[in-house]
Amino acid sequence: MRDFAIIIPAFNEEDYLAETLAAVCAAAEAMPASATVVVVDNNSSDQTSEVAITHGADLVVFEPHNQIARARNAGADAVPKIDHLVFVDADTRITETVLKAALDSLDSGDVAGGGARVLMDDTVTPIVDWIVRIWNWVSVQRQLAAGSFFFCRREAFDAVGGFDEAVYAGEEVWLAKRIRRWGKKRGLRFQVLFGETVMTSARKSSWFSTKDFVFQIGLFFLFPWATRSRKLCSIWYRRPEDEAAE
Repeated sequence: MRDFAIIIPAFNEEDYLAETLAAVCAAAEAMPASATVVVVDNNSSDQTSEVAITHGADLVVFEPHNQIARARNAGADAVPKIDHLVFVDADTRITETVLKAALDSLDSGDVAGGGARVLMDDTVTPIVDWIVRIWNWVSVQRQLAAGSFFFCRREAFDAVGGFDEAVYAGEEVWLAKRIRRWGKKRGLRFQVLFGETVMTSARKSSWFSTKDFVFQIGLFFLFPWATRSRKLCSIWYRRPEDEAAE
């Protein structure tokens, strides 16, 4: 198994990051290869960097432009010599099993990149639950990875230019498509691990209404260009405390 990096973009994640790092570090330590855990502080105003330093991150990178694609790329840029890249969201917990399956896929020589199905860590509304189920089905059928867990070869990542910094949401979908096309020309697959899952926070289901979710998904489906507007991607960047401060 080759050495690998786990990259965690984090914007004001002091409440969730410690638990994510505990899971990431436990999974990484079980692997027969060297891991570098990178946390990218994406211009946080809380104690995100301090939590990262005290809970196991090997490297903390600061990215001043608050954009998820930019943060993911900054993490990859910080470890230029590592061949296998794994991206994990700051509110997502992974297991030894899913990490090993991802790294084994990359080591096989047949896979350029991939992801895993997503489970929520708490009860959500029936419509949000339906949206998650539909996404998991689509991700397997269309081979599209969620940003909560995305893995790829460094060669593929660099060849297609990394995450698209022109968009504020859905950057993992665009990258999956580009890596899939790149890999196809070279006899490599993009693989969503059907039998493995990661657990991610259901917090947005309590922060925003079902109407907000349906509107956001419908907007992106009908007008993909909307992902280029931070304002139109607000559900990914705003939190209840932001509303209270206004």
